[in-house]
Amino acid sequence: MVTPGGSELPTDPDVAITELYHAHWHRLVRLAWLLLRDQLAAEDVVQDAFVATHRSWSAIRDGGRVVGYLQTAVVNGCRSVQRHTVVVDRQNVRDAGAADAPGRGTHGSAETQVLHTADRDAVLDALRTLPSRQREVLVLRYYSDLSEAQIAHTLEISPGAVKTHAHRGLTALRRTIDPLELS
Repeated sequence: MVTPGGSELPTDPDVAITELYHAHWHRLVRLAWLLLRDQLAAEDVVQDAFVATHRSWSAIRDGGRVVGYLQTAVVNGCRSVQRHTVVVDRQNVRDAGAADAPGRGTHGSAETQVLHTADRDAVLDALRTLPSRQREVLVLRYYSDLSEAQIAHTLEISPGAVKTHAHRGLTALRRTIDPLELS
């Protein structure tokens, strides 16, 4: 089987997953972080995606879409984490009666916080305000550099829906971020 980079993947699942891990780990973690804004959760989601890929290796390998499967698994894993976070937050509010009840933190590591500039933070904060589907489309389009067809396949929506979500998301970002704020 050939990867998008043109290299042949080994037939042994353990060796193939190891190669895929080394080639795609950091990019997939960044994708997950952009969707979750939580470094630990992003790493967990990507790790789970690799485990699922290994578990389903024979079916995925035959289809030739290993990297696409990984991306889809990461996006779906992020959705699952977000749904879980909503449930946990509701329970914490119910239990403690306060919005700042203990629960899973959403702050990245100190290193991650230092690396981000004010401009990037403004864009990411605005991105977080978008509905999840618009955010997913924009992250896949502009961060992962996927085509509309690839995004449609990854999110299991039509190419027309990808265009609609991208347009609406960009329009909302333009309204939210004052171009003069960014240096």
